[in-house]
Amino acid sequence: MKKRLALAALAASSLCAVAHADPIEILFVGNSYTFGRVDPVMSYNAANVHDLTKPFWDINKAGTNAFEPHPWGGVPGIFKQFTTEVGLDYDVSISARNAASLRGQFLDTANPDWKLRENVASRKWDVVVLQEQSDAALPDGRGKNADIRGFQAYAGQFERFIHDGAAQSYRERDLYGSLANCTASGLSTGSCNLLRNIPANPNASASTKVYLTETWARPDMVYPHLVTTPDPASPTGSPIPDGTNTQATLYYSSLAAMTADLHADFFGEMALDPNFAGVLPVGDAFQFAFDHGLVKTGGFYDGTGVFVPNGPGDLMNLWWDDYLHASKYGSYLDALVQFGVITGWDPRRLGADDQAARDLGISAADALILQRVAAITINAVPEPGMVALMFGGLGLMSLVGRRRRGAGPLRMEAASR
Repeated sequence: MKKRLALAALAASSLCAVAHADPIEILFVGNSYTFGRVDPVMSYNAANVHDLTKPFWDINKAGTNAFEPHPWGGVPGIFKQFTTEVGLDYDVSISARNAASLRGQFLDTANPDWKLRENVASRKWDVVVLQEQSDAALPDGRGKNADIRGFQAYAGQFERFIHDGAAQSYRERDLYGSLANCTASGLSTGSCNLLRNIPANPNASASTKVYLTETWARPDMVYPHLVTTPDPASPTGSPIPDGTNTQATLYYSSLAAMTADLHADFFGEMALDPNFAGVLPVGDAFQFAFDHGLVKTGGFYDGTGVFVPNGPGDLMNLWWDDYLHASKYGSYLDALVQFGVITGWDPRRLGADDQAARDLGISAADALILQRVAAITINAVPEPGMVALMFGGLGLMSLVGRRRRGAGPLRMEAASR
């Protein structure tokens, strides 16, 4: 009996060793939201992330920004650090370019040397995370790049390319449902009628989990301001009024209204195509933090070109200074949500001593708040008091007060995993 038990234990140990020897291969497909656009996020943990775009960038830098040099770590780099801290073995890769839509990724529209769809076909992935352009998933007329039909079409194209992988020949007029729908998305008649030939994906796998990352609401699409442009004298391309004194076109009366449309469109796409593993509710997490007074925001340049301070200085700002991209706090929250959903681990397990937060210059108190927001957003076993906070705002002032005194958020029990 003892011998059989010993053999069983040895066999189990061997199986665990084999399982541990095979890391989970994950690819993040996206844009500047994915790579973070500015440091400390953009290059964070780049040594432990495979930047699949860098070889293309080394050959041809056309269409790129000087203030976005490779290699990139970005949100995938933060995600990688989280997995390392909790003892998970993830092999992390990123395939991204600035301002890329899913359509642009699929059709390799960056320049002749950038083969981003081919990055997706370069190996068999266990997990692929798709990041759409910031406002592309919005309804018609609600954003400069609003293209709900294109989002649905190319989210579906990527899902089929990853899972089935068969060669495709199609015209976008058919993909969008009609020529009228196609041209309504902003494409020309010629583009809509063009026959697209997509080679097969030799590494397609029906077992790959494909996720969509929900984008967040943009203050620059809510608050009145002059049209801005990247400052050529700034090492990060910080925005300044473009000198034309032109009022920016606004699309929403509130962040909540924009979040509602994004939520409906991302989760609606998953309902339309159940082959997706799920939606990573990053935009919902941003909105929750804003609604409960845990972060600040405001206009950056008003309608006369005057810089407007953005609220109390003791609150975090999830947005960078263009009020479009995420700040280090926003990218940290983004990574927390993705980590929680993809791995199944409660983000609060990272705790006040989280290495990624320390590396990014995020205080322990702020890290705990953002971990808590992520956990609530993905329903990671919130304690009863936090359920009340979610739906009634109870205890909010106590929570913020504790943060201001440096005590951090209220204690929460760790989830079982």
